[in-house]
Amino acid sequence: MHVSRRKLFAVVAAAGLVTSGLAACGDGTKDDEAGAGGDGKIVLGFAQVGAESGWRTANTKSIQDSAKAEGIELQFTDAQQKQENQIKSIRGFIQQKVDVIAFSPVVNTGWDPVLKEAKAAGIPVILTDRAVDSTDTSLYVTFIGSDFIVEGQRAADWLIKQYEGKTEQVNIVELQGSPGAAPAIDRKKGFGDAIAANPNFKIIASQTGEFTRAKGKEVMTAFLQSNPDIDVLYAHNDDMALGAIQAIEEAGKKPGVDIKIISIDGVKDAFQAMADGKINVVVECNPLLGPQLMELVKKVKAGETVEKRILTEEGVFTQDQAAAALPSREY
Repeated sequence: MHVSRRKLFAVVAAAGLVTSGLAACGDGTKDDEAGAGGDGKIVLGFAQVGAESGWRTANTKSIQDSAKAEGIELQFTDAQQKQENQIKSIRGFIQQKVDVIAFSPVVNTGWDPVLKEAKAAGIPVILTDRAVDSTDTSLYVTFIGSDFIVEGQRAADWLIKQYEGKTEQVNIVELQGSPGAAPAIDRKKGFGDAIAANPNFKIIASQTGEFTRAKGKEVMTAFLQSNPDIDVLYAHNDDMALGAIQAIEEAGKKPGVDIKIISIDGVKDAFQAMADGKINVVVECNPLLGPQLMELVKKVKAGETVEKRILTEEGVFTQDQAAAALPSREY
């Protein structure tokens, strides 16, 4: 079919206007009412630590499920426990012009430069689960998570009550979390400060188990070989405690009896181990932060003022409570 040059030009010009209009509607700038997603949704960039434990897996699922339920577009990355990966992800979120950035820091130092970049771009930052060590608190709008020092104190409180009135030396070994991570630093401090007034408590070995089950088993095996008289194991998380249980059993000892075990987190596997008599007490650290985080994201996006520090509700569980609590554990 023959089309005149004049008609052809009109068609091409109209197509160009449509294309231009589409580009303008979805250009992803912060001024665009549709936000970075271009469809009216709030866009949240979340940089996760990794998948080092059952706790972290539950934390990730809670965030993903809650974002979906609230209609928030989630840009999710896994740093594989490396700070450089997390910083790269945050810079990527800045380039994408997301509405809000949230992350759980791999370590607590070295964040100021990238947080200043987010602030300069006008993108609010929410810290989840772990804090950052920065004197400039204007670099983030809020921090939601546990008080790790209090968790360490709660672990120590249980131990002090167990040995109340006794004077013999209590040999303690400690499985620390990842070096430089806020939970590892604070759980060590909270526990150590609380037992300091009891001269019969002695930490005879303390080493990182990197928050993983495999490393927990490896380090506990070494502890048992070099320290035959261990009375108590204090593990900074359940996965390390569960790995240590394997090492204790392989050494011919009874976990929870020959060596009392104190752990932190409260994952279902740890509750099962408590019900089986292999862990004595678990201090809860709630990973299900998704619903609270999404509420904060919506408030921050709307320009509402939020509290600078938001704590999660948590408890302490012992063997006599484990069996009853086990069926209702969500993680």
